[in-house]
Amino acid sequence: MSGKLKQLEDILRPVVEGLGYEFWGIEFRSQGYQSLLRVFIDDVENGIGIEDCEKVSRQVSGVMDVEDPIKTEYTLEVSSPGMDRPLFRPEQYQAFVGHQVQIRLRMAFEGRRKFQGLIKGVEGEDIVVVVDDHEYLLPFDSIDKAQIIPVFE
Repeated sequence: MSGKLKQLEDILRPVVEGLGYEFWGIEFRSQGYQSLLRVFIDDVENGIGIEDCEKVSRQVSGVMDVEDPIKTEYTLEVSSPGMDRPLFRPEQYQAFVGHQVQIRLRMAFEGRRKFQGLIKGVEGEDIVVVVDDHEYLLPFDSIDKAQIIPVFE
């Protein structure tokens, strides 16, 4: 996790959890003068509705104005992780063992950067993914982006 993401998470996690929601993760995309900060919240028992996102957005916006960790203009979005939820921490991978996942690495691993397969588990600092009957141990720190692939039966 980059220093900026860690700083933002340290500021925002207590705000989200203080409102009674699970802090799922954040994405921050710096795009010149206009950046995007996306905060993912969850509530396993009740789900997330637009009112929940608005409530969290108001609180996060106030804290961000006071803390001012982003010096350029940015757009704030608060969202549910959805069915194709992004994965940010090893324990999230563990919770979704048996689910299909799409992973993009920062740098090539065994000649490739993209993997799509079944989450088998977490071993130490590695995410275990089965792709076409081949088991890969992908170093968690090398993962750029990962998200669940919903399967409809």
